[in-house]
Amino acid sequence: MILNPNHTIVREFILEGFSEHASLRLLLTGCFLFLYTMALMGNIVIIVLITSSTGLHSPMYFFLCNLATMDIVCTSSVLPKALVGLISEENTISFKGCMAQLFFLLWSLSSELLLLTVMAYDRYVAICFPLHYSSRMSPQLCVALAVGVWSICAVNASVHTGLMTRLSFCGPNVITHFFCEIPPLLLLSCSPTYINSIMTLVADAFYGCINFMLTLLSYGCIIASILRMRSAEGKRKAFSTCSSHLIVVSVYYSSVFCAYVSPASSYSPERSKVTSVLYAILSPTLNPLIYTLRNKDVKLALGRLLPSFPQ
Repeated sequence: MILNPNHTIVREFILEGFSEHASLRLLLTGCFLFLYTMALMGNIVIIVLITSSTGLHSPMYFFLCNLATMDIVCTSSVLPKALVGLISEENTISFKGCMAQLFFLLWSLSSELLLLTVMAYDRYVAICFPLHYSSRMSPQLCVALAVGVWSICAVNASVHTGLMTRLSFCGPNVITHFFCEIPPLLLLSCSPTYINSIMTLVADAFYGCINFMLTLLSYGCIIASILRMRSAEGKRKAFSTCSSHLIVVSVYYSSVFCAYVSPASSYSPERSKVTSVLYAILSPTLNPLIYTLRNKDVKLALGRLLPSFPQ
């Protein structure tokens, strides 16, 4: 902290982490290290498989490759610092480091929500308009959608991080979380946070509610199209192409809604830590397993890369 004539300006924060569960420190360290290793290895394998296997050069796997990259960014922005906090007695983070962590976390989280909507649209076109799939989901459009997702969400993360840097932090500096997040940071600010709260609600409405409704709309059309199919085998194949994505969407949205779609005044540290583990750690770890174990094409490509992998 730096002392001024009028007040104290916070230059670093203390991440509370899981200090209230000191007896579980060793167990949490082992679990987080295992999950981080699995998330990195799983998502890197997905990226390598898709980029090296010509059979996986399709829009669905192109977007899956982007999703794996987002998962790596998400876990890498959170878990290394969380592991340091579990190992050391006191886990401090500089103001600039906190803002950098906030930016990359918001960037990856919002990108994942937006990309899941794009992937739902891709499945909608594939199942509802199979004869026009190649023309509608052209490589140019897929690249444009991916670049749009990364760019829009980078702007979103920049806006929220920029608004946070304009706030004054001159009192308590203990963040009741294991990483830098908007709600606990707003509670520590000694300046008005009205604009930050409004922008957070706008982002919640767009990335959470609107994208969720668009995803539901896509799957409503998909289910209606599947039910109109006469062949039972056709129904099974159609559902199998989107079941993995549907599972990922269900897990991700349920945890994000619990964590973010609520006012900062109702922020609960314990609830936020649990839901954060779900969307920032567990979901990126499970995504490669879900797409690998439930996808025949990915399993075949993995079998060619690792002959010992069961088909």
